[in-house]
Amino acid sequence: MHAKITPARFPKARGYTDGVLCAPGRTLHISGQIGWDENQRIVSPHLGTQFLQALDNVIEVVRTAGGGGEHLVKLLAFVTDLEEYRAAQKAIGEGWRERFGKNYPAMSLVKVAGLLEAGAKVEIEGVAVLPLGDR
Repeated sequence: MHAKITPARFPKARGYTDGVLCAPGRTLHISGQIGWDENQRIVSPHLGTQFLQALDNVIEVVRTAGGGGEHLVKLLAFVTDLEEYRAAQKAIGEGWRERFGKNYPAMSLVKVAGLLEAGAKVEIEGVAVLPLGDR
């Protein structure tokens, strides 16, 4: 169970949550995922497409641990081009809703000079809180 936390004096968050309070559970820290496929090939030269693939990769790690996208409570995205990110926001938003509905974790986005893998334009890391269980 997660509760969204927004101070009364803050403006309404758009596409993220200011804070997420988590009930007891198992915490999963997901390392930075980029927009590549199972063969370690960048899926597209476009940041928006890479962003959605990186999200899919984050979700796959969560599913492998026994959870789902609804268990993500924090995401940190690194992008190499803010203007390209802004231009892709509509497509990213549509892809987000297809994957998560209205689950908006606490989130930050940072512009970086570059990423380790050639051709990568985005890297996303995350934290998920999974229900207590057998795993």
